[in-house]
Amino acid sequence: MSAECAGNSTCPANGTEEDPPVGMEGQGSLKLVFTVLSAVMVGLVMFSFGCSVESRKLWLHLRRPWGIAVGLLCQFGLMPLTAYLLAIGFGLKPFQAIAVLIMGSCPGGTVSNVLTFWVDGDMDLSISMTTCSTVAALGMMPLCLYVYTRSWTLPHSLTIPYQSIGITLVSLVVPVASGIYVNYRWPKQATFILKVGAAVGGMLLLVVAVTGVVLAKGWNIDVTLLVISCIFPLVGHVMGFLLAFLTHQSWQRCRTISIETGAQNIQLCIAMMQLSFSAEYLVQLLNFALAYGLFQVLHGLLIVAAYQAYKRRQKSQYRRQHPECQDICSEKQPRETSAFLEKGAEAAVTLGLVQPEQHHRTAELTSHVPSCE
Repeated sequence: MSAECAGNSTCPANGTEEDPPVGMEGQGSLKLVFTVLSAVMVGLVMFSFGCSVESRKLWLHLRRPWGIAVGLLCQFGLMPLTAYLLAIGFGLKPFQAIAVLIMGSCPGGTVSNVLTFWVDGDMDLSISMTTCSTVAALGMMPLCLYVYTRSWTLPHSLTIPYQSIGITLVSLVVPVASGIYVNYRWPKQATFILKVGAAVGGMLLLVVAVTGVVLAKGWNIDVTLLVISCIFPLVGHVMGFLLAFLTHQSWQRCRTISIETGAQNIQLCIAMMQLSFSAEYLVQLLNFALAYGLFQVLHGLLIVAAYQAYKRRQKSQYRRQHPECQDICSEKQPRETSAFLEKGAEAAVTLGLVQPEQHHRTAELTSHVPSCE
């Protein structure tokens, strides 16, 4: 399909709601409601998470972007390579392989920020990674697709959705910047907004999961693509964690980079598929994108459940070892968010009771229990 087709309303990939692809009829209203509701909820969630970000700590991440660099390496190094290996390993048809590569080349999505919050990750790093990966996608998506799609021959060219990337970037930066300002001016109110945003974020994940299940009733997807949509985000989480660990990141950053690596921006992937494929292939590929989105939420919820169970176990173990602390320590330890910075920046911020990042195990434990000094 030529690039001119992207702006042509008669192109099969740009069909209107009156002429949807076969198998997608009757779902237009549900998708419209889901799109509008998701946009509103994402804006509120990103605004509330912006309230957890301190401008000086965010600036330190940007000045010493080691964590961001590792995250970008995972996002545009490991994920496209993993997509390529999965396409080769499963012997996918050319149009299926291209769809998997598109997914692997997409930047991180908002779901990663929600999940990072619930695993006590570094929200400054998470938001920085999401923003930077979206900006980098303007150049890295075409580069990754050029490098990896040369193994297959397609009768049409791929169209990068630059407009969608720009809209995503604006919808991310504006709410987060507003939240940072609120946190700077009214820190007490920002704490309350953050709690509300965490609840809304949980609702957003639930809405995504339920909608994916509802839409699954009409799915027409190859079993191989369904299997890949299940294992791909999981492989991303594992590879992201391992690379972060091997580069000596803190446990908090390891969790953050792991979540960011496996959670892709599904909206950008769908937009690119709609611009690049004809209706003959579009239904199956859109369902692959929806399945990936559903599985990345399910995997994320399992990670959150496992982490929260581990956290409760550590608290119980600490209380058994220090029974005298139960009556004395009524105040909660501050969230671990933003506690770990690079070595050269540690003196610039107050770390409180959190240990330096070299002491991974100690920091992991002390972030979950109250102080009894």
